[in-house]
Amino acid sequence: MTEADIIDVAQDAIWVIIKVSAPVMAVALIVGLVVSLFQALTQIQEMTLTFVPKIIAIFFSLLIFLPYMGDTLGSFMQRIAERIIGIV
Repeated sequence: MTEADIIDVAQDAIWVIIKVSAPVMAVALIVGLVVSLFQALTQIQEMTLTFVPKIIAIFFSLLIFLPYMGDTLGSFMQRIAERIIGIV
C-alpha cells in the first residue's frame, strides 16, 4: 500500500464520519437553538430544559437516520474490503 492509498483511505474515512454524524449534529444544533431562544424569551433558566429535549430529538433522529448511516458505513466497509482484496 502506497502513501497515496493511505491518504485516500484516510480522506474517505473523514468524509464518511462527516456524512454519518452531520444529520444528528444538525438536529441537535437546531433543537439547542430553539430551546435557548425559548429560554431567552421566557427567562426560564432550568438546566434540564436544555438537555431533555435535545436527548429526545437526538434519539428520534438516530432512529430516522439509522438506515442512511448503516448504508454509508456499509459502503465504506465494502470499499475497504475491495482495497484489501486488491492488495493480496
